[in-house]
Amino acid sequence: MATIDEELSQLERDIRTLKIEYEQFFGGGRKRPPADTQWRVETLVRRYNERTGELSYGQRFRFNNLSQTYAKYSDMWRKKTVQKESSAQQHHFGAAAKAIEAERARAAAEWAAAHPESDAKSKAGKKGAAEAFATAIGDPEKEGEKVQELYRKLMEAREGTGESAGAPSLQDFQRFVRQKTNALKEKGGREIEYSVSVEGGRVKLKARVSR
Repeated sequence: MATIDEELSQLERDIRTLKIEYEQFFGGGRKRPPADTQWRVETLVRRYNERTGELSYGQRFRFNNLSQTYAKYSDMWRKKTVQKESSAQQHHFGAAAKAIEAERARAAAEWAAAHPESDAKSKAGKKGAAEAFATAIGDPEKEGEKVQELYRKLMEAREGTGESAGAPSLQDFQRFVRQKTNALKEKGGREIEYSVSVEGGRVKLKARVSR
């Protein structure tokens, strides 16, 4: 069985290793955060936080320095991980939105070329109006693309009515959809239907249990 000094030395080595592995993760050399190494570090930190009375003065001083170092690194890694995931999510959302818009524009151009008269009437009839949109979401965590599409439709509608100021961020909107979906599912139903529409010149986002 390892002694306290040996475990403190292991903790020191693991913190150094964890620092290197996180640098690789943020630099693109690792696909995922080093969860295994971090679990080992946190296990030892928790263990000795509960056993400080068993440590000598020197061991306690050494452990306090190590735990403070880990806490400082941990906070920095947490913030950088959030930034990395947010950046990747925004990039994915932007690329997906552009692809969807390009496909819709192509289809619309082909249809307009085949129906020039109908297209002219449609544009005249829909001028200044926002297209209604609806989607059913059962699990926001697994159906991220649906949530992003709903967000994009909401932002388009708000921009069309001049309500773009004060619009929620994508992250805030995702959090809202998760909370709203869970709350409505508790009342029964497996999916929640979200709809975006313009009523009386104002954008409306509605949610109801669909099934």
